[in-house]
Amino acid sequence: MSSHEKLYSVIREPLLTEKGTDDRARRNAYHFRVPSEANKIEIRQAVEKLFKVKVLRVNTLRVQQKVKRRGYSAGLTPAWKKAMVVLKEGDTIEVI
Repeated sequence: MSSHEKLYSVIREPLLTEKGTDDRARRNAYHFRVPSEANKIEIRQAVEKLFKVKVLRVNTLRVQQKVKRRGYSAGLTPAWKKAMVVLKEGDTIEVI
């Protein structure tokens, strides 16, 4: 596995939500879906190397699984981890 593959395995995908777009405008923070095992240091290094920006702060949270029903059958959505990365003023990431 090359170094870029490792970095892309830490940053799985950007989260494009209304709340995330507002956060990007207010405090220059970008939201990403990351593996549950990833820690803040790995996330910081991956964002800095992939996008060539300076990261000021990384906040993470675990999104708990929920029960979903469809008729009689019930199932669970998967639990996952979200990372909110605050960049230095003037740095941006082209998400789309």
